[in-house]
Amino acid sequence: MPIRDPAASIWGEALEMLDRAERMQRQFFRLQRDARSGPSWAPPVDVFEQDDGLLVLVALPDVAPEQVQVLVEAHTLVIRGQRTLPVACRRGTIRQLEIPHGRFERRIELPPGEFASVRKSFSNGCLVLELSRGAQR
Repeated sequence: MPIRDPAASIWGEALEMLDRAERMQRQFFRLQRDARSGPSWAPPVDVFEQDDGLLVLVALPDVAPEQVQVLVEAHTLVIRGQRTLPVACRRGTIRQLEIPHGRFERRIELPPGEFASVRKSFSNGCLVLELSRGAQR
């Protein structure tokens, strides 16, 4: 039977408790925000630069395509929208709430150059953006 280090076990439990407390605090303040205030979360993204443009993957499971706005401001790609809590989840008591809901926004600095168009699609819970380069590079 392996001997466990009590200090390591206590340290691990303490870190886990701190992590849970931090998540609860973020959720509490997120729920308290007024819907008219700024975005309450930012989705994770992957950006791939290719010869003919950029491929941007944005993790947005359970976000309806009509709830997402994509635009280019100066040299920044802006993705904003809203994930709403499903109606079935609005009844009862929340026991655990880790998936972010509410307004979101993500800003991505674009590399130098002009981008002629943005093609938008959804695949497997991800928003897929294809930005094609303009004539000049």
